[in-house]
Amino acid sequence: MKGFKGFNSKLQCRNYQFEVGKEYEEKGARRCEYGFHFCENPLDVLLYYPPANSRYCEVEGSGEIDTGEIDTGLENSKVAASKLKVEAEIGLQGLIEEGIRYIKSRVDWENDKETNTSDYSAATNTGYYSVATNTGNCSAATNAGNCSVAANTGYQSVATNTGTCSAAANTGNCSVAANAGDHSVATNTGNCSAATNDGNYSVAANTGNYSAATNIGYYSVATNTGNCSAAANTGYRSVATNTGDYSSATNTGYQSVAINTGYDSVATVEGVDSIACSLGVRGKAKGKKGCWLVLAQWETSCGYRKLIELKSVLVDGEKIKEDTFYTLVDGQVVEVVEVESR
Repeated sequence: MKGFKGFNSKLQCRNYQFEVGKEYEEKGARRCEYGFHFCENPLDVLLYYPPANSRYCEVEGSGEIDTGEIDTGLENSKVAASKLKVEAEIGLQGLIEEGIRYIKSRVDWENDKETNTSDYSAATNTGYYSVATNTGNCSAATNAGNCSVAANTGYQSVATNTGTCSAAANTGNCSVAANAGDHSVATNTGNCSAATNDGNYSVAANTGNYSAATNIGYYSVATNTGNCSAAANTGYRSVATNTGDYSSATNTGYQSVAINTGYDSVATVEGVDSIACSLGVRGKAKGKKGCWLVLAQWETSCGYRKLIELKSVLVDGEKIKEDTFYTLVDGQVVEVVEVESR
């Protein structure tokens, strides 16, 4: 059985060390109790391993398999298997792309309509200035026309288009809003959602928990406010920003900015003359040589916090090393020591 699995930054799951390309075996499998666990729905993986500090792989389960009662529920695509092979690491972008394919595969394309409200439905068109919309669970709304809109509100839904000046939007949990057109917008507010585009001058935005907003277009913006979220882009002069706890804002474009303000958040930049701003409690940031890091230190008490220090440092490759996380402690910029996961 093909599936998808999340891991921590060391490719571990519950302290069990995995390697890509290797196969593992246990005596049996019982869902939520023992065996190797993975998800059939790629987006369900975000329930267990949020994108801020996780890695994602395509896996294959075999031997004894316990699927439980797989349906359209948020947590019911989890599977336990006695044998597991880690096929390939696909990353967050690959997980999102597989999520789109998975949800589309569950749609009744033979009986699609331009607009519908039924489950497992499809709304599709290819005309300019068109609209494809549905509200059913496990639905898809898609079009390829310029200046088009694809929208749905159902759980585990997909809204996608490739036209210029387009918009793909949904509010369902475990949903995907995706487009590849220039000047496009992909947005959702559901939990475990993904908004992604690769067009220039694009925006990918969501506010749901365990969400991901990502694009690779120039002059793009990826933004979210959900906990355990990720905002990522690789375009020049781009901005990746979020305010949720345990979040990650990262980009690789020149003269870009990665900003977050949540607790235990991460800001990462790789492009020349870029800025990584980690302004939340216990935040950390890293960048390539020549980039700047902006760090904050807070005093917290009884649910309140007070800013007591703010510093910026240049990644010079010597005093401040590149590709190394730093945080602010007692007013000093110090290197973050990785702690073994438990």
